[in-house]
Amino acid sequence: MKKILWVLSIIFILIDQAIKLIVSNSIKLNTDIKIINKLFYITNVHNDGAAFSMLSGNVIFLILVTLVALVIIYLFFIKDKELSKIDVILYSMLIGGIIGNFIDRIIHRYVIDYIGVIIGTYYFPIFNFADICIVLSIIGIILLSFKEDACKSTKLKKTKVE
Repeated sequence: MKKILWVLSIIFILIDQAIKLIVSNSIKLNTDIKIINKLFYITNVHNDGAAFSMLSGNVIFLILVTLVALVIIYLFFIKDKELSKIDVILYSMLIGGIIGNFIDRIIHRYVIDYIGVIIGTYYFPIFNFADICIVLSIIGIILLSFKEDACKSTKLKKTKVE
């Protein structure tokens, strides 16, 4: 199952890097293409920080944090664990997303972001496929942990009654 995790991670990385390459070669920096007027656009921006441009300009620090995060994820959540199919998908997305942005930081010293969303008059911070993978996987992992906790709690109650 873990071999599939690494293969899927590589697939997510390749998708991320391919989209970033297309965007970088097709759209001039800091310009956008409106897809759905006043809702969704594709742009080409460089983010030398983390989410929402936090820690902007701290590329070396972000690279180190990424390496530490990857090691922690592997040691505490993957290594020596029996993973379900959904675990494999979620951790593949997480690792693929993290490494996708990591590659950008190593090669360019910034992350290529390109998805723009407007909600009313609010321009949501621009993001990319790797960010989507990271966020969705974390949400999925959290939801699964709540489900597992609920199942364990139910089994404990049944055991006490019997």
